Amino acid sequence: MGLPWIDFFCRCNVDKEESDSRKLLSQIPFFANLNRRELAVIEQFLHQREFQCGEYIFRQGDRGLGMYIIQNGLISVVSEPENYELSELRDGDFFGEMTLLDDLYRSATIRAKSECCLFGLFQPDLTALIDRDQSLGLKIVMQIAKYACQRLRVTNDKVIALSAELAKLKKSFQNSGE
Repeated sequence: MGLPWIDFFCRCNVDKEESDSRKLLSQIPFFANLNRRELAVIEQFLHQREFQCGEYIFRQGDRGLGMYIIQNGLISVVSEPENYELSELRDGDFFGEMTLLDDLYRSATIRAKSECCLFGLFQPDLTALIDRDQSLGLKIVMQIAKYACQRLRVTNDKVIALSAELAKLKKSFQNSGE
């Protein structure tokens, strides 16, 4: 069975100089502490694709294959079926990194709001990188896990704050009815 993304993405052409993709990688939190050699190794596993305005990168509920880094363009993160825009992403932003660790379903729809160019790093690529360089692979996986933990803590704090606000509103509503 072929790789599902292979028809849509092409491998990045890497030259010896500091490339755009390497500069972009160095700005991603879980690649930021890697040296030039390590970034060059990761760069060899990147796939590049251009999307047209309105084109879907993936839909909520799709099986996750990997992460994407926006080289240029504007992306909309949408909750379906309400079609509610959760956020807007642009040059240098990234999304879908959790599917490097699992291949569960996408939690939102991602659509191009302009013409854009993305780099993709897919779970089988990370596995191949780990097979090739276990130390680098472990470094990346640990950084992704740390990043996920940070985001989970922030989300937990927001849920606690929203729960407290909801409790206040319920109490206020109950008191106004008495």
